[in-house]
Amino acid sequence: MMFIFSAQWGSVPEKDVQAAAEILKEGGVVAFPTETVYGLGARYDSEVAIKKIFAAKGRPSDNPLIVHISHPRELALVAREFSPTEEKLMMAFWPGPLTLVLNKQEAVSPLVTAGRNTVGVRMPSHPLALKLIAATGVPLVAPSANISGRPSPTTAQHVAQDLVGRIDALLDGGETTVGLESTVIRVFSDRIVVLRPGSVTRSMLEEVAKLPVMLSTETEGVPEAPGMKYVHYAPEAQLILYVKANRDEIAASLARDLSTAVIAYADTLDGLPANVHKFTLGERGSVDLAAQRLYAYLREADSLGVERILVEGIESKGLGEAVMNRLYKAASQVIGGQA
Repeated sequence: MMFIFSAQWGSVPEKDVQAAAEILKEGGVVAFPTETVYGLGARYDSEVAIKKIFAAKGRPSDNPLIVHISHPRELALVAREFSPTEEKLMMAFWPGPLTLVLNKQEAVSPLVTAGRNTVGVRMPSHPLALKLIAATGVPLVAPSANISGRPSPTTAQHVAQDLVGRIDALLDGGETTVGLESTVIRVFSDRIVVLRPGSVTRSMLEEVAKLPVMLSTETEGVPEAPGMKYVHYAPEAQLILYVKANRDEIAASLARDLSTAVIAYADTLDGLPANVHKFTLGERGSVDLAAQRLYAYLREADSLGVERILVEGIESKGLGEAVMNRLYKAASQVIGGQA
């Protein structure tokens, strides 16, 4: 049985937040919204509860979890030895969609860190997430609330599609605003390495830290952060990513006798056959809609039973870098090389 606590007039009643917190205190798992995607929460200090997350998601044990806190004072429970640069980034981007990989406290279970001596930590900005963590009284580990490998959930309905019967409760806080998982970084004395791009972009990090920022290319071994090693974000349909595509290329692909959905800019969608399922990325050059709606579009296309999803690539800079990161990992086929 799964309890669903639904939003009323834009917020979840306080009694429901407290009820969900009691489930967490007792070692249960609860899905809840953050500003990025819905997370599946459990106490950071309960290995029994953490194992329930891995079981519910079918998540590989060497894929580390991110710890979520509701106040800076909770940071010392899970991490230690913060550099001035790390503190500056916390001040600039917390609460918000930035995860820092820090040296872990000895008490943090290796189940959380995949056996590494570091731990990813962030403070979400969604008020419901902050209330739930504070009401539980301890930080929460919270990967995305979906079956591993599937598109991350941006609504409570997406969570229910994947996890009904697998978890104890779901807090419905409506659609998330960012739509992509947090930026994950590792700070060194002379540089910042982005382990997973997100809405906190490289240029934003450079402006605050005054250090060069580079994107990690590591794909082997035990990953430092979620999203680095395994197939992620993939729909059930075959996803074909067209990098620097044009309408003629996509239209030619539609000639094959397969049911198809197309996710593309509005001007690309214009003139495509009427029997094609179309999902717009908005006006050319815009990025926010692509980030916010990508996972919802992939799930909706799957629900239509299409065999293929053709996706038009976007420019891989700023927030576009995060969108393309997710599309490359989800794609069955990439046409056109790097963006």
